[in-house]
Formats: sequence, structure tokens, C-alpha cells
Amino acid sequence: MTTSLTKDIGLALLRILPSAMLLTHGLPKFQKLISGNFEFGDPIGIGPAPSLFLAVIGEFICPILLIVGFKTRWVAIPPAITMAVAAFIVHASDPFGTKEKAFLFLAFFVVIILVGPGKFSVDKK
Repeated sequence: MTTSLTKDIGLALLRILPSAMLLTHGLPKFQKLISGNFEFGDPIGIGPAPSLFLAVIGEFICPILLIVGFKTRWVAIPPAITMAVAAFIVHASDPFGTKEKAFLFLAFFVVIILVGPGKFSVDKK
């Protein structure tokens, strides 16, 4: 394999795998939203329903777009913000082991924002 090809495969894996993993957290929130159940935390003081809506965007809608690589750098921003809220606000007083997953997701999405989608994406077609 050429260096460029391995880089593009790496970028695709960096984009797809964390996004697919985040979908497992976003899908239940999406199901909750479409069922009309708006009970949710209010970590930034905007109300439970708007907080749920933003969490669905960050954990469900944007990861789907990231998997295909559409507007990659832009759609990596809401998951990064969502994970920052989870790490620094929702789990602020929790031990590091509890907030570690949010920090890992945050790191993945910040890297995606910085390096872009790679060749294997809708953006590069």
C-alpha cells in the first residue's frame, strides 16, 4: 500500500468507527425524541427538550453524516461540543474513569475537524 492510501484508510476509520460507536448512544435519544418523550437533563440551562434535540443532532444526525463523509469538518463540530458538555459539565464532578469516554470521543471529533475526511468520503467525490 502506498502512504497516501494508508493515510486515507486511516482517516476513513477515524471518521467511521467513533461515529458508529456514538450512534449507539444517539439512537435511544432519537427514539425518545420521536416518541414525544422530552424528559432529559438540562446541562446548559436551555431546557430539557432543546437539550435532547441538540444531543440527537450531536450523537445521531451528525455521526450518520460523518460516516459517509458529508460536510465532514462542519458536522464533526456538534458531536465535539456534545462530548465537551458531557465531559466538562454533565460529568464534571465524576471520577476520570466516568468521563473518559466523553474525552475520547471529544478527541476523535477534534482530530476529524482538524484533518478532514480523507479521500474515501462524499466530500472528496
